[in-house]
Formats: sequence, structure tokens, C-alpha cells
Amino acid sequence: MPNLLIPQSLNLQSPISNLKGNTMASQTKTIRTAFEAGEGILRLAPTWVPRSFCIPGRRIKLDPRDYYAYGANRGGIDERWFSSTTKADNGPLTTPDEGLSYVVHEEGGETHKALLIDAVAELGATLLGDEMWNAHGKWPIYSKFFDNRDPLPHHLHQTEEFASLVGMAQKPEAYFFPPQLNNHGGTFPHTFFGLEPGTTKEQVRHCLEIWNQGDNKITNLSKAYRLEVGTGWYVPAGVLHAPGSLCTYEPQWASDVFAMFQSLVAEVPIEWGNLVKNVPADKHQDLDFLVSMVEWDANVLPNLKEAYFRPPVLVKPLAEMEAAGYVEKWITYGNPYFAAKELTVLPGRTATIRDAGAYGFITVQGHGTIDKHWVETPALIRFGQLTQDEYFVSAGAASRGVTIHNPSKSDPLVMLKHFGPNRESPSLN
Repeated sequence: MPNLLIPQSLNLQSPISNLKGNTMASQTKTIRTAFEAGEGILRLAPTWVPRSFCIPGRRIKLDPRDYYAYGANRGGIDERWFSSTTKADNGPLTTPDEGLSYVVHEEGGETHKALLIDAVAELGATLLGDEMWNAHGKWPIYSKFFDNRDPLPHHLHQTEEFASLVGMAQKPEAYFFPPQLNNHGGTFPHTFFGLEPGTTKEQVRHCLEIWNQGDNKITNLSKAYRLEVGTGWYVPAGVLHAPGSLCTYEPQWASDVFAMFQSLVAEVPIEWGNLVKNVPADKHQDLDFLVSMVEWDANVLPNLKEAYFRPPVLVKPLAEMEAAGYVEKWITYGNPYFAAKELTVLPGRTATIRDAGAYGFITVQGHGTIDKHWVETPALIRFGQLTQDEYFVSAGAASRGVTIHNPSKSDPLVMLKHFGPNRESPSLN
């Protein structure tokens, strides 16, 4: 049996901010020690993010007592971020480390922490690989679970042209709907994407003109698609979308930029500030400027589903993978920014998996080991509790291959893996 890194006991009420490792010197030591002891795999702590305009769907395994752990004035927690070096942008009440992932390392009866963004800066290409480090000089993506009871407003994430005006980056994103987190579909498991062909900019402008009259009816200009568990979508920056109420796994570019274009959702008014929060101050009332943020051609595609829908794609022939003890599918692909896979290790099997590039992963079913680390899917998580379901795999470990063992006689071990730009990711036909 391998020499496993077995976690020490932890007071489940201890917030992550109270763990050891707050000075620069101690963080550097924690990062180096964790990387070496973990043989290129870093364990991450849960990162919870509230949204003031959302009502939690309660499917991301957070304890029911903790959905308002940040305070009711901050809104409910309906997101868990993964492998994040991106700070959440939730207005003036945003906490200093909100949205940022922590590396945790247990040694000598103590639990130490360091920000993943600091680990990236400290380890550089050793963690990310030469290709990504030379191209970006950072970890350029993150992923999340988005878990809202109701649909979100029709909104977009600005393209680089408009995001850069407020010192932010563009945010293309992707969706996948994990079966394990969708025991119920919420109130509206359908997503509006883009605008119907033939829609005019004047029509969109009119929706902004009548913002304070209640429902500005912008979704009348769009089309809703029924969401299917086990499939996904790609959403380029600048494309309007009103995400439905399935719990969603979302790989995305490292930004939290957005602009809401819908004034009323589920009878809840949306403040104008959610439209212009990432817009230059002198453009907050410039309706023509706001409409210009819509990437028009990408929104009015006549074959929009063909362009943006992403059914899963097998990585290798099914029989070949099953013989080797696993099944792996591409679930995010066909874009130059990020990719994702769903990996299933079959009951009682062991598989060695190699990948091109560093990645983070979240376990959504089962338990077992990855190299010398315990991996398990929790049933319930208290706010501040550490888990063993999330890790970051360095480029070196990914290239040489990680060995995953599933000791269960009946339960598959299922992981969702998020990559940055990945040369192995399939393109669209």
C-alpha cells in the first residue's frame, strides 16, 4: 500500500483564515513543502462565493446552516470556485480573499495554508509547465459550481475590448451539468442563448430604455434551450445568456466581469448597477455604448446550438478505456481558452492517467486515492471545513501520469478536470 498523506483531524468550525501560514516566509515554506511532499499535487480548500442577486439551489453540499455564512446582506452562497487565482468582484463588501483558492498542507499536527495565486508565482513553470508559463505567466482560468434555484438574468461577459476599459479581462465560459449535483432541476432548467436572427440593436436598446418599468422583456428577443444533464455549452465573451437553474460546472477564463441586460427575473428586480458595474463611469447612462458591448454576429447566429452546444466526446475508444479500468470524456472543448474532462475510474480498478498540461479537479462521486493522496466525495460540508475532494495537479505530474485507485466494489470514482488552453482538446468538426 502506498505511503498515503492522511489528513489530521480538524475542528470543523475553524474558518480557513485561522489556519497557519500568514507571513510571506511561512507561505513560501508551505508552498514548497506541500509541492514536494505531494509529489507535484496540491490539495486545495473549498472556496465559497456568495451572490447578492441569487437564491441558492442547495445542491453543492454546503451545510444548510451555512448558506448565509457571509451574512444575509451579502446574499446566499450559490457558488464554489475551483483552482482559482481570481478574486471575486462582489462590490464594496467583498472580503480580501473572496474567490481565491488556498493550498493546504498538514504536517506535525498543524494545518498550514497559502494562496494558490502565491503558489503559482512561487513555482512558476515548475507548477504550470513551460508552455503555459511562457504564454501566460499565470494560471489563466478557474472553474466553479454555479447553483442557483432560479435562472439568472440575460447577461454577457465583456470581450477584451470592453473589459480592458475597467482594468479587467474578458470572460468566455463553458457549462457542464453533472448528474451527481442535479437531483432536482430548480425552477427553470432552460437557458436563453444569444438573440434571434433578425433582432435589431434598436430593439435591445429599447429594453434598456424601459428598465424601470418592470420586466424589460429582453428574453422575448432570444430563444431558450432545455438543458440536458450530462451535456454542456460554450459561451464566448460578448454573447448574451440567461443560465437556467441546473447546477452547473463552469470552466472559464480568469475574470469576474459581467453586465446584466435583464431587469426582472423570477419577479425579482435587477438593479441597474448590475448592468454597469464593469463599465466606465462616464458610460453608465450611454445606452448606445451599452448595446455595443453585445458581440452582435456571435449572438444572432442562425445555427447557434450547432456552434455552442457541447455533447461529451470520448477521449479514446470506449472498449479500450474500460479494459484499462476507466472512462474519460471531453466535456469542454472547441475553444482556445480552456478545456475540461470527466474521468470515471471503475469500481475496484486502478488507472494511470496522463495529460498535456496542469489541471485542477473536483471529485463528484466516490472515494479512493490519487498517487499518495486520499480522495473522497463529501456528503455535507460546513463553511470553513477542509475536504479531500479538490486538488491541483502540476504539469510534471500530469505528464508522467497520476495513478488513481478506486477501492469500492460498487461505486465509480468520478472527477471533473479543468485545464487551461490544451493542445489535446478536440476542435469542432
